[in-house]
Amino acid sequence: MVAGGGGGDDARPLRQPQRGLGGDRNASLGAEKLIADGDENRRERQRRGQARDHHHPPHPRKQRGLFGGRFGQGGFGHAMLGFGSVFLEGSIVNDSSGHLLEVVVAGDEGSPRLDRVLATRCPALSRSRLKALILDGRVAIRGAPVRDPAYHAASGETITIDVPPPVAPEPAGEAIALEIVHEDDDIIVIDKPRGLVVHPAAGHETGTLVNALIAHCGESLSGIGGVRRPGIVHRLDKDTTGLMVAAKNDRAHQSLSAQFADHGRTGELRRGYYAFVWGAPNRIRGTIDAPIDRHPHAREKMAVRDGGREAITHWEVLETFTGRSGGEIVSLIACQLETGRTHQIRVHLAHIGHPLLGDDVYGPHFKTKASQLRPDARAALTDLGRQALHAYLLVLEHPSTGEVVAWESGLPADLKRLKAALTATE
Repeated sequence: MVAGGGGGDDARPLRQPQRGLGGDRNASLGAEKLIADGDENRRERQRRGQARDHHHPPHPRKQRGLFGGRFGQGGFGHAMLGFGSVFLEGSIVNDSSGHLLEVVVAGDEGSPRLDRVLATRCPALSRSRLKALILDGRVAIRGAPVRDPAYHAASGETITIDVPPPVAPEPAGEAIALEIVHEDDDIIVIDKPRGLVVHPAAGHETGTLVNALIAHCGESLSGIGGVRRPGIVHRLDKDTTGLMVAAKNDRAHQSLSAQFADHGRTGELRRGYYAFVWGAPNRIRGTIDAPIDRHPHAREKMAVRDGGREAITHWEVLETFTGRSGGEIVSLIACQLETGRTHQIRVHLAHIGHPLLGDDVYGPHFKTKASQLRPDARAALTDLGRQALHAYLLVLEHPSTGEVVAWESGLPADLKRLKAALTATE
């Protein structure tokens, strides 16, 4: 559901930020909430949303975002170990350099789904491990990576699996530069750059924020999140920039986790985002109340679906930009999350017809709109190479003092350039 416009009960308007979008971040005590709380006894919302019908996944060579060229040899940096024969059940051997496996689909695996075929043929690898390899592009058919676990593998097809070398069970500290906004004995607040993955996962075992935090904070980092996610209480997508907080001890971790679980319903937590979206909404502000779950076919994506988990996003238009024809083509929107689902802002804004600029996952059909931008704006969007989303505001109760503290982050350089190009009239 999308509500707004008339300032009704469901509309929770954002107030205009006190600083310009490119201004410096600051910290303050007793920060005013930028989005009004609204009715604390708001009625319980019905879960809504539609699950769309999708066609059968295309052949891997026709999928978007695939690596070109041959798979494995010269493609992913892992040496081909000369396996010339078909690999049968139980033939997987780990070594320090990684290896390639080949499986021929027999047709009697019980299901044509790629993940289930591989689970049957490669019992030495867990199904979750195989799914992670598929999503990471390490499973290929005829040289083309297949990133959809539900892809139907045909009898007789040869499947190649690029198994990376084993990694240490616990991430190690790495000297990765961090832009630290605030740090004390309990918490550390950083301004996350684009391209930085928050914690180790398949395909990103090193070079993550966790590796950087381990090196910076040492033994003090909270271990409640487990060995793979020490100190982590919330996440930003790899290419989303902006403010994040991590816990430096267990007491801080418990406090922050409770605040993020509450999402500001009863406490002071606020997370604000700037989003550049295609088009101009027909109202100034609104609320998107639509449940989110895994996409029924592309499992690496999320989607609005009946029966999904409750997801609520509040938004307000801050500025609109015109294209070559003079019509409004792009809007700058401020968002606040009332829930914290994976890809929530990206999914919700695409759901109401205004996907993020640069979001190839949830807004691929809007690429043609770039031709309506002025040349400088089109070039800035091309150079952006990511979704135009920035976490500009973080408000929370300090775990030790209970004081309300707030930080703001101005637009990073790539989004500043995009905004300047969109604003220009020539």
